[in-house]
Amino acid sequence: MAKDLKITFLLDFYGDMLTEKQREVVEAYYNEDLSLAEIAEDRDITRQGVRDAIKRAEQQLMEMEDRLGLAKRFKEVQDALTVICDCAVSIQERNSARDDDPEIRENVARILERAKEIAIDE
Repeated sequence: MAKDLKITFLLDFYGDMLTEKQREVVEAYYNEDLSLAEIAEDRDITRQGVRDAIKRAEQQLMEMEDRLGLAKRFKEVQDALTVICDCAVSIQERNSARDDDPEIRENVARILERAKEIAIDE
């Protein structure tokens, strides 16, 4: 079973919607990097039971994302903010190289500040 970073990302958004057992097992597997055998031993269940719990949880996380799209939307907003900030910095650089208009400088600073307020470090 290859570890998928997408599941870790989805766990951040939808982990509270899983059962406590599923969430603990998936967190142990993905976030703590424990093997199926280690998780099985810690929880006194079979390795197959751990695998089944992880597979069910993965399926539920994917279905929640398909229905709600929160993780996709979050990524789109973060990407858009990166583009906005890059454009603002480019405007700032061109303004500095030319007339250094204080109004442009102020507007760029406001854009970058608002973008910083909205952005969430991943």
